[in-house]
Amino acid sequence: MNQETFEKNYTMSSLHKAIKVLKAFTKEEPNLSLTELSKKTGISISSLQRFVSTFVYEGFLHKDEGTKRYQLGHSLLYLGNLVKQESSLIIVAEPILKKLNEEMGESVSMNIIDGLERRCIVNYDSTYPLSTKMYVGDTSPLYAGASSKTLLAFMPNVEDYVEHITLEPITDKTICSKEQLLNELQQIRAQRFAISNSERVRGACSVSAPILNASHQIIASVTLVIPEVRYNDYDENHLIATILNVAANIEKQLF
Repeated sequence: MNQETFEKNYTMSSLHKAIKVLKAFTKEEPNLSLTELSKKTGISISSLQRFVSTFVYEGFLHKDEGTKRYQLGHSLLYLGNLVKQESSLIIVAEPILKKLNEEMGESVSMNIIDGLERRCIVNYDSTYPLSTKMYVGDTSPLYAGASSKTLLAFMPNVEDYVEHITLEPITDKTICSKEQLLNELQQIRAQRFAISNSERVRGACSVSAPILNASHQIIASVTLVIPEVRYNDYDENHLIATILNVAANIEKQLF
């Protein structure tokens, strides 16, 4: 089943729009006006007013009456804490990823598929002054970068995704050939790791491995992110072995 058929037969357009409103808020833009929300979501002002009024009433959005701007509300914080407390994946993965971060001093993250994007759900920043910043909640396309392509390689109906997606160059090293992307995804599935250099962020090298369930379905990807200027200080085979071991350790404790 392709994405278009799924959305037509199994989803609610109004709920999709409501979720778009919540996802419009980011770390870079935590406060938005009604006009800004309309531009980011493509939803008309009149429809938006109903959505945001409902969200404010339920505590999912907070409205500053002075500035007339909105921000995410405390109800989401409560639900987020529930997810964190009850998610076996995060409970298992956090101490393992934190230990890797402390041992290497490099950025370590865990990511999942969210719709048609990669979303970061756990992150530990590098202890070095020069590092690539990532934040929990950050998203990016599934076709660029090691963490994203690891997820995409094991995603069901990956060929449908590649067929319908537009590969836009994020940097000059982003793969924009669908044939090349499919070949690389096949290789990632076979070797169970991915490596990238400056595909999404210039100067950032990543090594990533999948976390799979007992049915060989993708749950998440775990990733080491190292600035290019420091990458050659490491033995690449050791980096690969390290991230594979971390992924295997998480899988072992989950299943």
